Amino acid sequence: MMEWTAFEDQARAEGYTCICGIDEAGRGPLAGPVYAAAVVLRPGQVIDSKKLSEKKREALFDTICSQCAAYGIGSATEKEIDEINILNATYLAMQRAVAALPGQPDCALVDGNRAPDLPLEVRTIIKGDAQSASIAAASILAKVSRDRYMLQMAEKYPQYAFEKHKGYGTKLHYERLEQYGISPIHRLSFLKKWMNR
Repeated sequence: MMEWTAFEDQARAEGYTCICGIDEAGRGPLAGPVYAAAVVLRPGQVIDSKKLSEKKREALFDTICSQCAAYGIGSATEKEIDEINILNATYLAMQRAVAALPGQPDCALVDGNRAPDLPLEVRTIIKGDAQSASIAAASILAKVSRDRYMLQMAEKYPQYAFEKHKGYGTKLHYERLEQYGISPIHRLSFLKKWMNR
């Protein structure tokens, strides 16, 4: 079993002093923005995000924000997703998350096999949220931030039941789309097939 901070330790051993983990949430839903977070943990700080319930994620969100060295959260809107596609919108959210950090990191660990263009050393880690403590922390901040936003949207557009599916393409969500049509926060590029059926 790999050490939970092995990637961070390796970067520090190479001389990097401010290492952030980056992850996104909400690439797949039919509605709402895509979110990303960047987190700089203190050396030796560990966040285990494996198989967390929503309640545990919510509690960990506050712990991470109060105990980490720095964090930034960014998003790209459904309109930006429609204009530049979901991959580029995800990169944009990641860039905004890094820009929201109080200081500029010198190394970023990014979940996945592709990364945004950033003015620093960038390393991609497949399944990074299960291997890197700082990516796991970023994963929690991104997911909880997006979930909280979708709960606000559930109050604004109660007919879509966003509180239940958070915008993902569930049976219930499609049923509500049939009944009420498209809302201002739906991603039109994700609904092309549905609209043209």
